[in-house]
Amino acid sequence: MRAKLNKSIQCADGFRMSVQANQGAYCTPREDGADSYTHAEVGFPNLVEDLLLPYAEDPDKPRGTVYGWVPSHVIVAVCAKHRGIVSGELPAGMRYLHFGGNQ
Repeated sequence: MRAKLNKSIQCADGFRMSVQANQGAYCTPREDGADSYTHAEVGFPNLVEDLLLPYAEDPDKPRGTVYGWVPSHVIVAVCAKHRGIVSGELPAGMRYLHFGGNQ
């Protein structure tokens, strides 16, 4: 069985990133289908995001790299900083702001 892949996050201000948590991702716990994840893998944001930089696999290419074991509270803070999520999904157990409609 394949790990579930989350749809990329789109924030209200246009910021985008992939947030994954499964057996093959840099996350805690490193397993498929956990009830909650304390850390997740962020990938390939469309803009440089200072809150993510300490976790960059390749800090010289901040838009073309993955960010391993990013604490869930940092991921939620990034979403809030960019005015909340309008589409996409976060791994289980991560609370976030969600805005519908045209914001």
